[in-house]
Amino acid sequence: MNINSKLPSVGTTIFTVMSRLATEHKAINLGQGFPDFPMSEELVALVNEAMKDNYNQYPPMPGWLPLREAIAEKIEFLYQAKVNPDTEITITPGGTYAIYSSLTAILNPGDEVIVFEPAYDSYIPNVEINGATAVKINLVFPDYKIDWDAVRRAVTSKTKAILINSPHNPTGSVISAKDIEQLRSIVKDTNIFIISDEVYEHLIFNNLPHQSILRYPDLLERSFVCFSFGKVYNCTGWKLGYCVAPAELTKEFRKVHQFNAFSCFTPTQVALTTFLKNKEAYLGLSSFMQEKKDYFKQLMLQTRFSMHESYGSYFICGSYERISDESDKELAIRITKEAGVATIPVSAFYHNGKDDKVLRFCFSKKKETLEMAVERLMKI
Repeated sequence: MNINSKLPSVGTTIFTVMSRLATEHKAINLGQGFPDFPMSEELVALVNEAMKDNYNQYPPMPGWLPLREAIAEKIEFLYQAKVNPDTEITITPGGTYAIYSSLTAILNPGDEVIVFEPAYDSYIPNVEINGATAVKINLVFPDYKIDWDAVRRAVTSKTKAILINSPHNPTGSVISAKDIEQLRSIVKDTNIFIISDEVYEHLIFNNLPHQSILRYPDLLERSFVCFSFGKVYNCTGWKLGYCVAPAELTKEFRKVHQFNAFSCFTPTQVALTTFLKNKEAYLGLSSFMQEKKDYFKQLMLQTRFSMHESYGSYFICGSYERISDESDKELAIRITKEAGVATIPVSAFYHNGKDDKVLRFCFSKKKETLEMAVERLMKI
Protein backbone atom coordinates (compact mmCIF):
# COMPACT_ATOMS: atom_id res chain seq x y z
CA MET A 1 0.00 0.00 0.00
CA ASN A 2 1.32 3.44 -0.92
CA ILE A 3 0.77 6.41 1.35
CA ASN A 4 0.76 9.95 0.02
CA SER A 5 2.62 11.33 3.02
CA LYS A 6 1.39 14.54 4.58
CA LEU A 7 4.91 15.11 5.90
CA PRO A 8 7.17 13.80 3.12
CA SER A 9 10.27 15.66 4.30
CA VAL A 10 10.01 14.58 7.92
CA GLY A 11 12.14 11.77 9.31
CA THR A 12 13.15 10.69 12.79
CA THR A 13 13.78 13.69 15.04
CA ILE A 14 17.31 14.64 16.05
CA PHE A 15 16.33 14.07 19.69
CA THR A 16 15.56 10.42 19.01
CA VAL A 17 18.72 10.01 16.94
CA MET A 18 21.04 11.54 19.54
CA SER A 19 19.37 9.84 22.51
CA ARG A 20 19.67 6.49 20.75
CA LEU A 21 23.33 7.23 20.06
CA ALA A 22 23.83 8.25 23.69
CA THR A 23 22.37 4.94 24.87
CA GLU A 24 24.46 2.96 22.39
CA HIS A 25 27.72 4.59 23.54
CA LYS A 26 26.73 4.95 27.22
CA ALA A 27 27.13 8.71 26.87
CA ILE A 28 25.98 11.40 29.28
CA ASN A 29 22.86 12.83 27.68
CA LEU A 30 23.03 16.63 27.60
CA GLY A 31 20.99 16.56 24.41
CA GLN A 32 17.34 15.89 25.16
CA GLY A 33 15.73 18.32 27.61
CA PHE A 34 14.88 16.38 30.74
CA PRO A 35 16.21 16.46 34.32
CA ASP A 36 18.11 13.52 35.78
CA PHE A 37 17.21 14.45 39.36
CA PRO A 38 14.03 13.43 41.20
CA MET A 39 10.86 15.50 41.17
CA SER A 40 9.05 16.68 44.30
CA GLU A 41 8.30 13.85 46.74
CA GLU A 42 5.28 15.82 47.92
CA LEU A 43 3.81 15.92 44.43
CA VAL A 44 4.50 12.20 43.93
CA ALA A 45 2.68 11.50 47.20
CA LEU A 46 -0.28 13.62 46.09
CA VAL A 47 -0.60 11.62 42.86
CA ASN A 48 -0.43 8.37 44.82
CA GLU A 49 -3.09 9.67 47.19
CA ALA A 50 -5.35 10.66 44.29
CA MET A 51 -5.07 7.18 42.81
CA LYS A 52 -5.86 5.56 46.16
CA ASP A 53 -8.85 7.89 46.51
CA ASN A 54 -10.11 6.48 43.20
CA TYR A 55 -9.60 9.50 40.99
CA ASN A 56 -8.86 7.09 38.16
CA GLN A 57 -11.70 7.59 35.68
CA TYR A 58 -12.18 10.12 32.90
CA PRO A 59 -12.10 13.74 33.96
CA PRO A 60 -14.17 16.30 32.03
CA MET A 61 -12.95 16.88 28.46
CA PRO A 62 -11.51 20.37 29.20
CA GLY A 63 -9.75 19.07 32.32
CA TRP A 64 -10.38 18.72 36.04
CA LEU A 65 -12.27 21.92 36.91
CA PRO A 66 -10.58 22.50 40.31
CA LEU A 67 -7.21 22.40 38.51
CA ARG A 68 -8.39 24.92 35.94
CA GLU A 69 -9.59 27.13 38.78
CA ALA A 70 -6.18 26.85 40.46
CA ILE A 71 -4.49 27.80 37.17
CA ALA A 72 -6.77 30.83 36.82
CA GLU A 73 -5.81 31.95 40.34
CA LYS A 74 -2.13 31.52 39.49
CA ILE A 75 -2.50 33.56 36.28
CA GLU A 76 -4.16 36.40 38.17
CA PHE A 77 -1.44 36.28 40.83
CA LEU A 78 1.42 36.31 38.31
CA TYR A 79 0.07 38.44 35.47
CA GLN A 80 -2.92 40.33 36.88
CA ALA A 81 -5.09 38.75 34.19
CA LYS A 82 -8.55 37.35 34.80
CA VAL A 83 -9.15 34.14 32.89
CA ASN A 84 -12.36 32.12 33.03
CA PRO A 85 -11.40 28.58 34.10
CA ASP A 86 -14.56 27.10 32.61
CA THR A 87 -14.34 28.58 29.11
CA GLU A 88 -10.72 29.73 28.62
CA ILE A 89 -8.43 27.00 30.01
CA THR A 90 -8.01 23.49 28.60
CA ILE A 91 -5.78 20.79 30.13
CA THR A 92 -3.74 18.98 27.48
CA PRO A 93 -1.36 16.03 27.20
CA GLY A 94 1.70 18.27 27.05
CA GLY A 95 2.67 21.66 25.65
CA THR A 96 3.51 20.30 22.19
CA TYR A 97 -0.01 18.92 21.91
CA ALA A 98 -1.43 22.30 22.91
CA ILE A 99 0.55 24.00 20.14
CA TYR A 100 -0.56 21.43 17.55
CA SER A 101 -4.21 21.73 18.56
CA SER A 102 -4.05 25.53 18.48
CA LEU A 103 -2.69 25.52 14.94
CA THR A 104 -5.13 22.84 13.80
CA ALA A 105 -8.05 24.86 15.19
CA ILE A 106 -7.30 27.89 13.01
CA LEU A 107 -5.38 26.77 9.92
CA ASN A 108 -6.73 26.02 6.47
CA PRO A 109 -4.86 25.06 3.29
CA GLY A 110 -3.13 28.10 1.82
CA ASP A 111 -2.68 29.92 5.14
CA GLU A 112 0.75 31.13 6.25
CA VAL A 113 2.32 31.04 9.70
CA ILE A 114 5.40 33.05 10.58
CA VAL A 115 7.91 30.86 12.43
CA PHE A 116 11.26 31.94 13.84
CA GLU A 117 14.30 29.70 13.35
CA PRO A 118 16.04 27.99 14.99
CA ALA A 119 12.64 26.58 15.94
CA TYR A 120 11.44 23.78 18.19
CA ASP A 121 11.12 20.86 15.82
CA SER A 122 7.34 20.34 15.99
CA TYR A 123 6.35 23.81 14.78
CA ILE A 124 6.84 23.51 11.04
CA PRO A 125 5.40 19.96 10.73
CA ASN A 126 2.37 21.15 12.77
CA VAL A 127 1.82 23.91 10.22
CA GLU A 128 2.40 21.76 7.16
CA ILE A 129 0.21 18.85 8.20
CA ASN A 130 -2.67 21.34 8.21
CA GLY A 131 -1.98 22.28 4.60
CA ALA A 132 -0.55 25.66 5.53
CA THR A 133 2.88 27.15 4.80
CA ALA A 134 5.52 28.01 7.39
CA VAL A 135 7.16 31.34 6.56
CA LYS A 136 10.58 31.03 8.18
CA ILE A 137 12.46 34.01 9.58
CA ASN A 138 15.93 33.54 11.05
CA LEU A 139 16.61 34.95 14.49
CA VAL A 140 19.65 37.24 14.38
CA PHE A 141 22.81 35.31 15.29
CA PRO A 142 24.55 35.20 17.75
CA ASP A 143 22.04 36.74 20.20
CA TYR A 144 19.04 35.14 18.50
CA LYS A 145 16.94 38.30 18.53
CA ILE A 146 13.84 38.87 16.37
CA ASP A 147 14.26 41.05 13.30
CA TRP A 148 10.88 42.80 13.38
CA ASP A 149 11.46 44.55 10.07
CA ALA A 150 11.79 41.10 8.51
CA VAL A 151 8.50 40.14 10.16
CA ARG A 152 6.77 43.17 8.66
CA ARG A 153 8.07 42.24 5.22
CA ALA A 154 6.83 38.66 5.68
CA VAL A 155 3.25 39.56 6.54
CA THR A 156 0.83 39.04 3.66
CA SER A 157 -2.91 38.69 3.19
CA LYS A 158 -2.38 34.95 3.81
CA THR A 159 -0.71 35.37 7.21
CA LYS A 160 -2.91 33.52 9.69
CA ALA A 161 -0.60 33.43 12.73
CA ILE A 162 2.75 34.32 14.25
CA LEU A 163 4.32 31.62 16.44
CA ILE A 164 6.53 32.90 19.26
CA ASN A 165 8.52 31.04 21.91
CA SER A 166 9.95 32.63 25.06
CA PRO A 167 12.03 31.52 26.87
CA HIS A 168 13.33 30.07 23.64
CA ASN A 169 14.23 26.50 22.83
CA PRO A 170 16.97 25.89 21.67
CA THR A 171 18.84 29.15 22.33
CA GLY A 172 17.73 30.43 25.74
CA SER A 173 16.86 33.90 24.39
CA VAL A 174 13.81 35.73 25.78
CA ILE A 175 11.35 38.28 24.46
CA SER A 176 11.58 41.80 25.93
CA ALA A 177 8.97 44.49 26.51
CA LYS A 178 10.26 46.19 23.34
CA ASP A 179 9.59 42.99 21.40
CA ILE A 180 6.02 42.99 22.72
CA GLU A 181 5.52 46.53 21.45
CA GLN A 182 6.79 45.51 18.01
CA LEU A 183 4.45 42.52 17.98
CA ARG A 184 1.55 44.75 18.99
CA SER A 185 2.21 47.19 16.17
CA ILE A 186 2.32 44.38 13.59
CA VAL A 187 -0.90 42.59 14.56
CA LYS A 188 -2.98 45.69 15.38
CA ASP A 189 -6.05 45.97 13.15
CA THR A 190 -5.35 42.59 11.55
CA ASN A 191 -6.86 39.10 11.84
CA ILE A 192 -3.49 37.55 12.70
CA PHE A 193 -3.49 35.05 15.57
CA ILE A 194 -0.63 34.53 18.00
CA ILE A 195 0.50 31.10 19.17
CA SER A 196 2.70 31.65 22.23
CA ASP A 197 4.84 28.74 23.45
CA GLU A 198 5.58 29.55 27.09
CA VAL A 199 6.45 26.11 28.44
CA TYR A 200 9.62 27.51 30.09
CA GLU A 201 7.59 30.22 31.82
CA HIS A 202 9.29 29.65 35.19
CA LEU A 203 12.77 29.05 33.82
CA ILE A 204 13.90 32.62 33.21
CA PHE A 205 17.14 34.03 34.61
CA ASN A 206 18.90 37.20 35.77
CA ASN A 207 15.69 38.48 37.38
CA LEU A 208 14.20 39.20 33.96
CA PRO A 209 10.39 39.39 33.86
CA HIS A 210 8.64 36.80 31.75
CA GLN A 211 6.80 38.73 29.03
CA SER A 212 3.82 36.42 28.91
CA ILE A 213 1.11 37.19 26.39
CA LEU A 214 -1.21 36.84 29.40
CA ARG A 215 0.02 40.25 30.59
CA TYR A 216 -1.43 42.02 27.54
CA PRO A 217 -5.23 41.92 27.05
CA ASP A 218 -5.05 43.26 23.49
CA LEU A 219 -2.71 40.41 22.51
CA LEU A 220 -4.44 37.73 24.56
CA GLU A 221 -7.71 38.33 22.72
CA ARG A 222 -6.10 36.88 19.56
CA SER A 223 -3.83 34.28 21.21
CA PHE A 224 -3.45 30.65 22.18
CA VAL A 225 -0.94 30.54 25.08
CA CYS A 226 0.59 27.12 25.75
CA PHE A 227 2.19 25.83 28.95
CA SER A 228 3.77 22.66 30.40
CA PHE A 229 3.58 21.23 33.92
CA GLY A 230 6.40 18.87 33.00
CA LYS A 231 8.91 21.71 32.63
CA VAL A 232 7.74 23.42 35.83
CA TYR A 233 7.81 20.41 38.12
CA ASN A 234 10.62 18.33 36.56
CA CYS A 235 8.28 15.60 35.36
CA THR A 236 8.55 15.77 31.59
CA GLY A 237 7.30 12.20 31.22
CA TRP A 238 3.90 13.21 32.57
CA LYS A 239 3.15 14.99 29.29
CA LEU A 240 0.70 17.37 30.94
CA GLY A 241 0.13 20.99 29.99
CA TYR A 242 -2.61 23.47 29.24
CA CYS A 243 -3.75 26.09 26.76
CA VAL A 244 -5.20 29.49 27.66
CA ALA A 245 -7.26 31.28 25.02
CA PRO A 246 -10.36 33.51 24.80
CA ALA A 247 -13.68 31.65 24.95
CA GLU A 248 -14.35 31.70 21.19
CA LEU A 249 -10.86 30.43 20.40
CA THR A 250 -11.06 27.82 23.18
CA LYS A 251 -14.34 26.59 21.69
CA GLU A 252 -12.53 25.81 18.42
CA PHE A 253 -9.51 24.39 20.26
CA ARG A 254 -11.75 21.96 22.15
CA LYS A 255 -13.38 20.76 18.93
CA VAL A 256 -9.96 19.42 17.96
CA HIS A 257 -9.08 18.22 21.45
CA GLN A 258 -12.30 16.25 22.08
CA PHE A 259 -11.72 14.01 19.05
CA ASN A 260 -8.01 13.52 19.70
CA ALA A 261 -6.90 12.95 23.29
CA PHE A 262 -10.29 13.97 24.75
CA SER A 263 -8.89 14.07 28.29
CA CYS A 264 -5.69 13.66 30.32
CA PHE A 265 -4.50 11.45 33.17
CA THR A 266 -6.79 12.23 36.11
CA PRO A 267 -4.61 11.55 39.21
CA THR A 268 -1.96 14.09 38.17
CA GLN A 269 -4.62 16.75 37.62
CA VAL A 270 -6.08 16.14 41.08
CA ALA A 271 -2.62 16.22 42.66
CA LEU A 272 -1.59 19.44 40.89
CA THR A 273 -4.75 21.16 42.10
CA THR A 274 -3.38 20.94 45.62
CA PHE A 275 0.28 21.42 44.71
CA LEU A 276 -0.33 24.69 42.85
CA LYS A 277 -1.16 26.28 46.20
CA ASN A 278 2.56 26.02 46.99
CA LYS A 279 3.72 29.15 45.16
CA GLU A 280 7.37 28.66 46.12
CA ALA A 281 7.45 25.41 44.13
CA TYR A 282 7.24 27.42 40.90
CA LEU A 283 8.54 30.81 42.05
CA GLY A 284 11.80 29.25 43.23
CA LEU A 285 12.46 27.35 40.02
CA SER A 286 14.27 30.17 38.19
CA SER A 287 16.94 30.61 40.86
CA PHE A 288 17.30 26.83 41.24
CA MET A 289 17.89 26.34 37.52
CA GLN A 290 20.00 29.48 37.09
CA GLU A 291 22.40 28.06 39.66
CA LYS A 292 22.79 24.99 37.47
CA LYS A 293 23.19 27.10 34.34
CA ASP A 294 25.83 29.35 35.91
CA TYR A 295 27.69 26.37 37.35
CA PHE A 296 27.75 24.59 34.00
CA LYS A 297 28.87 27.74 32.19
CA GLN A 298 31.71 28.18 34.70
CA LEU A 299 32.76 24.54 34.28
CA MET A 300 32.78 24.95 30.50
CA LEU A 301 35.53 27.57 30.76
CA GLN A 302 37.84 24.57 31.11
CA THR A 303 36.90 23.45 27.60
CA ARG A 304 37.48 25.04 24.20
CA PHE A 305 33.79 25.81 23.70
CA SER A 306 32.72 29.48 23.67
CA MET A 307 29.47 29.55 25.60
CA HIS A 308 26.65 31.92 24.70
CA GLU A 309 24.39 33.46 27.34
CA SER A 310 21.13 31.75 28.22
CA TYR A 311 18.34 33.86 29.70
CA GLY A 312 15.87 31.03 30.12
CA SER A 313 14.89 27.39 29.42
CA TYR A 314 16.85 24.18 30.13
CA PHE A 315 19.42 25.01 27.48
CA ILE A 316 22.59 26.91 26.68
CA CYS A 317 24.42 27.02 23.36
CA GLY A 318 28.13 26.87 22.71
CA SER A 319 30.24 27.70 19.64
CA TYR A 320 33.21 25.50 18.81
CA GLU A 321 35.36 27.56 16.44
CA ARG A 322 38.41 26.75 18.60
CA ILE A 323 37.80 23.03 18.26
CA SER A 324 36.89 22.04 14.73
CA ASP A 325 35.68 22.99 11.25
CA GLU A 326 33.29 20.03 11.21
CA SER A 327 29.58 20.54 10.75
CA ASP A 328 27.70 20.74 14.03
CA LYS A 329 26.02 17.40 13.34
CA GLU A 330 29.36 15.71 12.61
CA LEU A 331 30.86 17.11 15.79
CA ALA A 332 27.84 16.17 17.90
CA ILE A 333 28.06 12.58 16.68
CA ARG A 334 31.84 12.44 17.19
CA ILE A 335 31.61 13.83 20.73
CA THR A 336 28.96 11.28 21.59
CA LYS A 337 31.09 8.41 20.31
CA GLU A 338 34.55 9.60 21.41
CA ALA A 339 33.90 11.65 24.54
CA GLY A 340 30.68 10.05 25.72
CA VAL A 341 28.62 13.26 25.87
CA ALA A 342 25.48 13.73 23.77
CA THR A 343 24.44 17.20 22.59
CA ILE A 344 22.11 18.56 19.92
CA PRO A 345 23.40 20.35 16.78
CA VAL A 346 21.52 23.64 16.43
CA SER A 347 21.36 23.22 12.64
CA ALA A 348 18.66 20.60 13.34
CA PHE A 349 16.37 23.46 14.34
CA TYR A 350 16.56 25.07 10.86
CA HIS A 351 14.57 23.71 7.92
CA ASN A 352 17.58 24.21 5.63
CA GLY A 353 20.19 22.98 8.12
CA LYS A 354 21.77 26.43 8.61
CA ASP A 355 25.02 25.71 10.45
CA ASP A 356 26.53 28.41 12.67
CA LYS A 357 28.82 25.83 14.32
CA VAL A 358 26.82 25.76 17.55
CA LEU A 359 25.79 22.88 19.82
CA ARG A 360 22.95 22.95 22.37
CA PHE A 361 23.57 21.64 25.89
CA CYS A 362 20.93 20.77 28.49
CA PHE A 363 22.03 21.80 32.00
CA SER A 364 18.98 20.58 33.97
CA LYS A 365 21.10 17.82 35.47
CA LYS A 366 22.61 16.85 38.79
CA LYS A 367 25.84 18.64 39.72
CA GLU A 368 27.86 15.47 39.41
CA THR A 369 26.39 14.80 35.94
CA LEU A 370 27.51 18.23 34.73
CA GLU A 371 30.96 17.78 36.28
CA MET A 372 31.43 14.39 34.64
CA ALA A 373 30.27 15.70 31.27
CA VAL A 374 32.65 18.67 31.34
CA GLU A 375 35.53 16.45 32.40
CA ARG A 376 34.95 14.48 29.20
CA LEU A 377 34.44 17.58 27.04
CA MET A 378 37.80 18.96 28.17
CA LYS A 379 39.41 16.25 26.06
CA ILE A 380 37.78 17.47 22.83
